[in-house]
Amino acid sequence: MIGSIVLIGAPGSGKTTVGAMLAERLGVTFNDADAIIVERAGKSIAEIFTDDGEAAFRALEEQVTAELLELPGVLSLGGGAVLSPTTRAALRSHRVVWLRIGLSQSVKRVGLDTARPLLLGNVRGQLLKLLNERAPLYAEVATEVVDTDDTTPAEVVETIMNPHAAHH
Repeated sequence: MIGSIVLIGAPGSGKTTVGAMLAERLGVTFNDADAIIVERAGKSIAEIFTDDGEAAFRALEEQVTAELLELPGVLSLGGGAVLSPTTRAALRSHRVVWLRIGLSQSVKRVGLDTARPLLLGNVRGQLLKLLNERAPLYAEVATEVVDTDDTTPAEVVETIMNPHAAHH
């Protein structure tokens, strides 16, 4: 068993899509931290933010992430999970793949998706701020980086499975 592979990245980078495909290819379990948080809380992430505030969401996210990191398989983390020092420390012993995405692709993919509470209002401005704030944190915890701007999810999966094969 290869242990766990953790996918991190900004909204729209394809963590969920790539994670599910990768897990299927490897014959392992796929967990999506955000989906499990929603299941536990019994409400959407946007509702957790509205009802309980971001701090409550981050605390729940940190707890769920810690539990999921104990499990083998592929795990995709919420875009902001790396904001937690506890989570960043926990990631040190894992293979962490940063699915890097540029601003224009992120805007295109996320669009005006109201399920993303941090992006209400000026989507482009919010995303830019978010990408700039989090990039150093993604870089800090990532064991490898895959650029997703001009690739299909399937190509990203190939790159993760064969990290030493050059595709360009």
